[in-house]
Amino acid sequence: MSVRLEHANLIVRDIDATIAFLQTAFPEFRIRSDQVDPDGTRWVHVGTDETYVALNAATVEPEERWAPYEGVPGVNHLAYEVDDVDALRERLAAAGYQDSTVPNKHPYRKRVYFLDPDGNDWEFVQYLSDDPGKRHDYETPDK
Repeated sequence: MSVRLEHANLIVRDIDATIAFLQTAFPEFRIRSDQVDPDGTRWVHVGTDETYVALNAATVEPEERWAPYEGVPGVNHLAYEVDDVDALRERLAAAGYQDSTVPNKHPYRKRVYFLDPDGNDWEFVQYLSDDPGKRHDYETPDK
């Protein structure tokens, strides 16, 4: 059995701002569908033929803004494997996105994190080995 994440579905305050973030990170991402439901709520699928992110327009403003890593149920971050994490970091930083990278230096992977316009954290990882044992080494601490 083959398993892969086909899509993630997010509710966002500003769909166009989130599209800009995703297309800055992934220039190959395109709009697969841009629709408005009968109730007037917009939704967009942005990605490739194999994977995408579904974006839904927020219709309610929460009393408190959720924040990742606060121990509250929710998604701390979404992670994507990329070929060149340094180039991705340069693109996102040049576009003004907030770098939220935690210190990490590992012999077999490089990771950077950025916040999207809604404060969602996104991880981008580049593996430096094809050996799964090295790629998934959790014994060597990040420094």
